[in-house]
Amino acid sequence: MLDQKDVQNKVLKVRLEMQAKLGVQGRDLDQALRRAGRRLPRGVRKQVATLAKAAFYARNPKMARRFEGHEVQAAYDAVMAHLDSIDVMEDRKDRVLGIAGAIAFNLLSVMVAFIFYLWWRGYV
Repeated sequence: MLDQKDVQNKVLKVRLEMQAKLGVQGRDLDQALRRAGRRLPRGVRKQVATLAKAAFYARNPKMARRFEGHEVQAAYDAVMAHLDSIDVMEDRKDRVLGIAGAIAFNLLSVMVAFIFYLWWRGYV
């Protein structure tokens, strides 16, 4: 069975990794999880929720018995494996390319509409 310090250390490491990889901050893991939202897959969100609940229960010794050490460790390992697989530079590049593509499409649409307008009015 894990003690309070072990659980708190694991939760702190997950929070710091979420801040580094996803850019979400929060006063506790539960708030950081809400701010991460859909950027985490459903299974990983459940694992983070398990860690947050374990951190909450670890404050009270009687409540801490609800979680087995292997459940918390498995949740921690799954979350850290997913967060380690996130490439921050690739995400930034994808976001920039998505914005550039949207701008190019909008400019092309406006130009086509303008040329159609000129053709319709007889200027072309």
